[in-house]
Amino acid sequence: MPFVRVSYLENKYDAEQLPNISRDIMSALVEHFNVPEDDFFQVFHAHKASEFYYSPNYLNIERTDGLLFIQITLKSGRSTEQKKSFYSKLAQQLSNTLHIRKEDVFVVLVDTEFEDWTFGNGIAQMIERP
Repeated sequence: MPFVRVSYLENKYDAEQLPNISRDIMSALVEHFNVPEDDFFQVFHAHKASEFYYSPNYLNIERTDGLLFIQITLKSGRSTEQKKSFYSKLAQQLSNTLHIRKEDVFVVLVDTEFEDWTFGNGIAQMIERP
């Protein structure tokens, strides 16, 4: 039940690239976190330069304006090894398929619990099954 937000500098990625980024993120989620393929909720946000800030070299990682901020809210419970494997696979996949620099793949995982979600109708479906 991940919810994915991807932020990027406008005009850096186009309408042909964004579906591929989406696909790569989903593929890594399915492979490393066993997310069902139809558990698919993603939004992409293009930002003007005046709205997009980052350190170009924090932790000695050289970032460019091709930076992707990928925030994934998901149920807690993944191991450190799963997370590390996910980060590596996603950066590699985006690099291979879209030539996005691995240094420009910035990922934040936000762990939640079942009661923190509603998928519609004002019901916490993960704890209130009909």
